[in-house]
Amino acid sequence: MKSVIAQHLVKTYRDGEVKALDDLSLDVEEGTVLSVLGPNGAGKTTTVRILATLLKPDSGSASVAGIDVIKHPDKVRELIGLSGQYAAVDETLTGWDNLVMFGRLYHLGKQASIKRAEDLLERFSLTDSARRPIKTYSGGMRRRLDLAASLIVQPKVLFLDEPTTGLDPRGRQEMWGVIEELVKGGVTLLLTTQYLEEADQLADEIAVIDHGKVIARGTSDALKSQVGGERLEVIVDAAHIAPTTAIIEKISGQKAHLDEALRKISAPVSTGSLALMDVLRALDDAKIHPLDIALKRPSLDDVFMSLTGHAAEEEAKA
Repeated sequence: MKSVIAQHLVKTYRDGEVKALDDLSLDVEEGTVLSVLGPNGAGKTTTVRILATLLKPDSGSASVAGIDVIKHPDKVRELIGLSGQYAAVDETLTGWDNLVMFGRLYHLGKQASIKRAEDLLERFSLTDSARRPIKTYSGGMRRRLDLAASLIVQPKVLFLDEPTTGLDPRGRQEMWGVIEELVKGGVTLLLTTQYLEEADQLADEIAVIDHGKVIARGTSDALKSQVGGERLEVIVDAAHIAPTTAIIEKISGQKAHLDEALRKISAPVSTGSLALMDVLRALDDAKIHPLDIALKRPSLDDVFMSLTGHAAEEEAKA
């Protein structure tokens, strides 16, 4: 059964000058995790806002748990949880006060709100800091509290819009653990991210979007298989980048990608170690000594590069 369905969504801004969504369609199977992967500006947040009833599409349709998000937004809100890119909590209140307040806003009643708040504070390892003002919390603690707030009503479907944005590696790992626990509990999850590793770690399926369109969909392994074979990566001195690129492209038969900061040239190869040996011989003949050379299994970075022609991180910075 599909818990989330979006069909042919179109959304424009600035009187049609900016097309955030361009005939976007996707769905999420009940009890699974779909990661919507793409750089900033790809349309991830707009998609979530429409599905969470915060924004109406210009055209297209969407439903959550079988309920039309445009015709019956109030009914949809009773079934969903939403955690955006920035913690939606009151910094002047304590963690306990915030969660009790959310419970009262959802009409749980005083005692039910208190019990739900205390259960969530324990679940998210925030009991010891429950009576401290939010302004004293670390970024990771704030994100955990924001996620706890989205679970006040025990949603059937949860939307997480870039939940680890701004977190350090440790905070990101902690949030991943929390998300994995939620999935084990049977929550259907739509997760947007620009972190390729995050999608690889958490998702049952991945939808890659770029410029408001879904350009690929599948499991992590299925998407990686689209790149084809392994990738050869070579790091050389700046003076040798051009000739090394030419050698790699000749042996690979495909256009190489250059990471200028790392001076790393990479390209897909179909013959594995044979291609590696051919490149080494060609570099030796050209009197080029690589600083590093390796064969690597395709990553989601490679998938995104292959599908879009650019790296997710590069466009996010732009």
